[in-house]
Amino acid sequence: MPNRLADATSPYLLQHADNPVDWWPWERAAFDEARRRNVPVYLSVGYSACHWCHVMAHESFEDTETAAFMNEHFVPVKVDREERPDVDAVYMEAVQAATGQGGWPMSVFMTPDGEPFYFGTYFPPEPRHGMPSFRQVLEGVRSAWTDRREEVAEVATKIVRDLAGRSLAYGGAGVPDEEELAQALLGLTREYDDRHGGFGGAPKFPPSMAVEFLLRHHARTGSEGALQMAADTCEAMARGGIYDQLGGGFARYSVDREWVVPHFEKMLYDNALLCRVYAHLWRATGSDLARRVALETADFMVRELRTPEGGFASALDADSDDGTGKHVEGAYYVWTPAQLADVLGDEDARYAAHYFGVTEKGTFEEGASVLQLPQDVGVMDADRIAFIKSRLFLARERRERPGRDDKVVAAWNGLAVAALAETGAYFDRPDLIERATEAADLLVRLHMDTGARLARTSKDGQAGTHAGVLEDYADVAEGFLALAGATGEGVWLEFAGFLLDVVLDQFVAEGGALYDTAHDAEPLIRRPQDPTDSAAPSGWTAAAGALLSYAAHTGSEAHRSAAEGALAVVKALGPRAPRFIGWGLAVAEALLDGPREVAVVGEADDERARGLWRTAMLGTAPGAVLAFGTPDSEEFPLLKDRPLVDGAPAAYVCRHFTCDAPTTDPAVLDRTLSGTRST
Repeated sequence: MPNRLADATSPYLLQHADNPVDWWPWERAAFDEARRRNVPVYLSVGYSACHWCHVMAHESFEDTETAAFMNEHFVPVKVDREERPDVDAVYMEAVQAATGQGGWPMSVFMTPDGEPFYFGTYFPPEPRHGMPSFRQVLEGVRSAWTDRREEVAEVATKIVRDLAGRSLAYGGAGVPDEEELAQALLGLTREYDDRHGGFGGAPKFPPSMAVEFLLRHHARTGSEGALQMAADTCEAMARGGIYDQLGGGFARYSVDREWVVPHFEKMLYDNALLCRVYAHLWRATGSDLARRVALETADFMVRELRTPEGGFASALDADSDDGTGKHVEGAYYVWTPAQLADVLGDEDARYAAHYFGVTEKGTFEEGASVLQLPQDVGVMDADRIAFIKSRLFLARERRERPGRDDKVVAAWNGLAVAALAETGAYFDRPDLIERATEAADLLVRLHMDTGARLARTSKDGQAGTHAGVLEDYADVAEGFLALAGATGEGVWLEFAGFLLDVVLDQFVAEGGALYDTAHDAEPLIRRPQDPTDSAAPSGWTAAAGALLSYAAHTGSEAHRSAAEGALAVVKALGPRAPRFIGWGLAVAEALLDGPREVAVVGEADDERARGLWRTAMLGTAPGAVLAFGTPDSEEFPLLKDRPLVDGAPAAYVCRHFTCDAPTTDPAVLDRTLSGTRST
């Protein structure tokens, strides 16, 4: 019989609706029930594409004896971290503070008042590698709750008090300057893996935001070292197993430092960010590899993640059926030499194995290999490789596909809108701009209410009940601003302004710091506040970027001041921890450059005007904003008092609404916007 999760819209929660565990969703009634029964709450947090979440569910949550014990002695609460990033953030902070590590599934035991007192992540069904079994943990917590209640209460009170003392006060300390950004570059250089690209060791995550900083730093300063780190990292990832060599798109991370074996789940946010990174790398260098990967990743998102409503689904699972009825991580993506031969025949299979690095020993498990593009394959026949790839792709399509989490997350769709709009504009792919516009339409139609308040998620055309957090407002505004530049449609600038006004009203703290939840959000044991980037830009730094761009478009001092106040955290953290605040550093580069404001005046169907617009889109000036339309168009403030020049379309390049002389020559505009671009 289904439990209380049967009515959820989250695919992750629905995966647990038939568990024998009597799950509750995160709601006040669950804590009231724990208080009534005088038992602790067991909180389990995960997400649909999480491999170890599935493992723990199968081992423990589907076990009737374990479930019966949980139901008798606890109130079990299940949370999708992607629906409730605020709940996840607050309790993950407690887990990391107590254990020194974190991850999912996250397991937290707490009082009926939501105060945590015992933590962990994955627990096995039997004791293993020094870890207690999940049943031992449950019995230990029950014993402590029953026999040592005062001790439990003291621990919980101390944890909540410690968390409350962690509020950040980085607002209002000034903005990063040239020296601090140079120190951040030096810090990245120290952590750079000059053999394999990227930063740090295993596991290795795609450093999307750090690469954006490196590209912008190169554009502003001409630093060849910054560009080389960005380019080499992108090439290493594109050649590695973390990139899907047949279907495009990136897995979440590599378990090794060489980018060979990925954790196979594919997330929308990674692919949106990396699509934009590779498009920007092409813009800076003209790299054929960067162009190919940007377009293949965009096509992957449209083909694999687009929903019937026009939005983009959150993720693809790592696991799928390996053909024997067993769900195995990576089964959809890996190949053995024998499997290549079954599809291609012996001769082409040997050719493909050489090209993709498939060996008898294998690079993954049980003799299977993750497809790569090794550096030393020599000269290969491009037409033959293209034919082989098409045959392997079609054969792979007949395998059981990984599961898809169909919920639409506002923030990640905002990132996708920005990536598809820019990629479509750069490479003359109007279909990608159209897909971006359709996703933006969905966000306005379904996620925004009349007060410009955002719903965090939707599914199957139905908005979810959870309120948007700061990253939703910031990333959706970022997407709308990019779409405005790519389409010349000022309505997207207007919608971005509505969202950013909510940011100013609901998320800004005294002194310019930002909170992740709104002033009127559900209160938790601590109001989450994190300026550091993880897999995607933090809401804090994303908001700084969107506020700065909007101010450049409109001249709004309120929005620029808020952006500068938020960037104080980059001044504090950038030189010390540049890997973890890359987007903030990228925004700081834009601030130091102006950012530049570009107005292209002319008719949309005039080829001369289109040429200026395209040149402006391809300019590498960090964070430059672009308005395109007829003179004095009311849709863009940047177009006001910007006439044609001798009857011809013209481009104006400005800072703080003070402009250089206009030009009608795309070559002059290119030099103005891309003076340090590598050729």
